[in-house]
Amino acid sequence: LKGPYFLIKALVPLLSNPSSIILSGSVNAHMGMAGTHVYSLAKAGMISLARTLSGELIGRGIRANVISPGPIDTPLNDKLGLDAEAAKARAKAVVGLVPAGRFGTAEEIANA
Repeated sequence: LKGPYFLIKALVPLLSNPSSIILSGSVNAHMGMAGTHVYSLAKAGMISLARTLSGELIGRGIRANVISPGPIDTPLNDKLGLDAEAAKARAKAVVGLVPAGRFGTAEEIANA
């Protein structure tokens, strides 16, 4: 949270009216998932930061929002320390929770 906070603090004086601050959240901030407590905490903090910024900056025409995507196909998934069978089972379970029935892509998030 320190990085986004200090970046926003430095950039707000440079923003014009209207402007928008978009923070990266996660579905993990909205639901409990085993083994993700630190990540979930950080992403929940991003939501709180956006809410606070919205109240503080709306008078200057600056909006703050969070994009909270579900599972995204990134190299991070390969670094979970799971063997191939466990990774496949995890992916199947996760996809079963997603209405689209698949992992999202980084490109979809960038274009949102």
